[in-house]
Amino acid sequence: MSATGEASDPKQNVRAVGEVVELVSKLIRFDTSNTGDLTTTKGEQECARWVIEQLQEVGYETEYVESGQPGRANVFARLKGADSSRGALMMHGHLDVVPAEAADWSVHPFSGAVQDGYVWGRGAIDMKDMVGMTLAVARQFKREGTVPPRDLVFAFLADEENGGKWGSQWLADHRPDLFEGITEAVGEVGGFSLTVDRPDGTESRLYLVETAEKGLGWMRLRAKARAGHGSFLHEDNAVTILADAVARLGKHTFPLVLSDSVNEFLTAVAEETGLTFDPDSPDIEGQLAKLGTISRIIGATLRDTANPTMLQAGYKANVIPQTAEAVVDCRVVPGRRAQFEREVDELIGPDVEREWITALDSYETTFDGHLVDAMNDAILAHDPQGRTVPYMLSGGTDAKAFARLGIRCFGFAPLRLPPDLDFSALFHGVDERVPVDALEFGTEVLEHFLLHS
Repeated sequence: MSATGEASDPKQNVRAVGEVVELVSKLIRFDTSNTGDLTTTKGEQECARWVIEQLQEVGYETEYVESGQPGRANVFARLKGADSSRGALMMHGHLDVVPAEAADWSVHPFSGAVQDGYVWGRGAIDMKDMVGMTLAVARQFKREGTVPPRDLVFAFLADEENGGKWGSQWLADHRPDLFEGITEAVGEVGGFSLTVDRPDGTESRLYLVETAEKGLGWMRLRAKARAGHGSFLHEDNAVTILADAVARLGKHTFPLVLSDSVNEFLTAVAEETGLTFDPDSPDIEGQLAKLGTISRIIGATLRDTANPTMLQAGYKANVIPQTAEAVVDCRVVPGRRAQFEREVDELIGPDVEREWITALDSYETTFDGHLVDAMNDAILAHDPQGRTVPYMLSGGTDAKAFARLGIRCFGFAPLRLPPDLDFSALFHGVDERVPVDALEFGTEVLEHFLLHS
């Protein structure tokens, strides 16, 4: 009962950490699979409407925006801060997920099951965990009448898993007004812990803050030659020309390039572990392997990559086709775009055409300033043995679109992870899951961070 004798609303007493698991589980139960095809991608609108309900329930005014296509749903809400003259901080997350084949999973990928200390399902770490933590903190702030230091903008977005074409990229191009006054943004993939061994036998937890992303490009290769009968001799065969080019490109090792973010990460790890990372060593990848499974992510940031992913040619077994095509997934280190294209042209040769299907720039910012200090302070408040360090993401996020608008972007979705959890394997993997206690930890860290941002 309240002081006036009226029954109090139990929802008003719920804190973010108490509802985050339920919110994440519910978010996962919305099948928001993004196939990259407008006709088969589904669920974003239904999930966005539910997010709106959660925000409006506690008093937010929301704006619903479809980004260029029906059902590609985005939700925005703003919480006024003590000093609105400061640039606003945007917390952003995407509602879509990559598809999942239920037969391959231990639990149904859209069950949101809570068992064995984990929340299971597609999107558990990419990125409905962060969406749930952000939503939980946003709801708590509104319920309790919290006034943060600066304006906070909460953005829940569509189509990130397809490069943001019908999400953040469209919004940046067609609705830049939505981002007016925003100077900094925080999203995925960062803030998760990496446990390393110190020389004295103790352990240290490094919390990786994303300060850089490689460029993301999907490239189509095309070879053309004279069509003909499969029984004849053919000096020029489009399939052979393309196959040779794809093989050369797929087997090629691009030069080692250490960006500032990667250098700072390796320096921090060396300070904590006593390990050495010699960029001139022919076995730099072997040195990184000592870090465990995270070395797959870090190793991919040392150089450009060009991985063939799709091939298409021919329509009958006894017909030499006139055209053969391939798609290559390219990830380019910041500052390397022109050199990368020249190197690709040399590898594929003059008889193969290339074109960018999608070409999103790389991004890198410095690991300094008030926001970085607030991240580190928030981690230390809840994990005194923690340390934030910068790193580069080998993939891409919606930050690419916001950086074009002059917004400084970071990845900080804090999770304290078990040392033996192969976190990198869970991204787009089978049995994707997030520890319950990591969600609760991350929610408390985000609350502290936003109260001091």
